[in-house]
Amino acid sequence: MLTIRTFTFNPYQENTYLLYNEEGNALIIDPGMYGEKEQEEFLTFIDRHYLTPQLLLNTHCHIDHVLGNYFIHEKFDLLPQFHEGELSTLVAVQNYAPQMGFRYDISPIGEVFLKDGDKIQIDNDELQVILAPGHSPAHICFYSASQKFLIGGDVLFRNSIGRTDLPGGNHQQLLDNIKQRLYTLPDDTVVYPGHGPSTTIGFEKNSNPFIQG
Repeated sequence: MLTIRTFTFNPYQENTYLLYNEEGNALIIDPGMYGEKEQEEFLTFIDRHYLTPQLLLNTHCHIDHVLGNYFIHEKFDLLPQFHEGELSTLVAVQNYAPQMGFRYDISPIGEVFLKDGDKIQIDNDELQVILAPGHSPAHICFYSASQKFLIGGDVLFRNSIGRTDLPGGNHQQLLDNIKQRLYTLPDDTVVYPGHGPSTTIGFEKNSNPFIQG
């Protein structure tokens, strides 16, 4: 069984997720730590719980979700895994980060790319990759059918949806994917978004002002 620990990092208040099991094996999703204080907070938690990170995953590759990719690679020798369609989004970060005033250590490029329907295994626990672009060109989510949760990145928020005015965004595509790929999950599925508080599929289907089920 996976325990989910949320860290809120960087000026964008991005949710970085650490998932770990009873054996202490862990995976990191969207590391957004920025600066020594946030890096230390993350490492302290890892050390106190005797965790061994084994995987580094990105839902997508906007700056706030990849600021910590280099740091995690250096500390744990992990390469990021994401959908190949996000490569151009990741490469673009190194060009616009200085213009935004960010010190950005360039993320390494992974050797493994994820596809829709892929299964990610950590011991006896499994996450399924769900492709849901619209916020970014090849955004993916990570779904646990057994524990009924979704690490959703910037697709669906509590009473909101991801922005679509950035390069590669497509508003109608985002709405279609929310309805066809996420709203078809069980209503009691807990959604852990890239920003803000968690929600459930059922709650959003009934109350989301942008798209209801």
